Amino acid sequence: MARKAKKRRYSRSAGSDVESEMRRYKKGTAKSGRGGRGGRVKSRKQAIAIGLSKARKKGKKVPKKASKKTAKKKTAKRTAKKTSKRKSAKR
Repeated sequence: MARKAKKRRYSRSAGSDVESEMRRYKKGTAKSGRGGRGGRVKSRKQAIAIGLSKARKKGKKVPKKASKKTAKKKTAKRTAKKTSKRKSAKR
């Protein structure tokens, strides 16, 4: 049976945008907000989010942001799976 090829979720150029934003974050020059007038970026996750939003603005291939409803459903499913696995493992 042939294996199904995995699709790339992000384009390589989107990854390069995130990389450049991470470099700016590590140097301490990354800023958030409109036109970079906001405060300094404090976390890695924030830097990644800024890089992805810049890639979206440029029109690169980046998945859409998950809405709050779908994010809650996914976390609920994960916790339900974990608890059911633990119960069967104890027996």
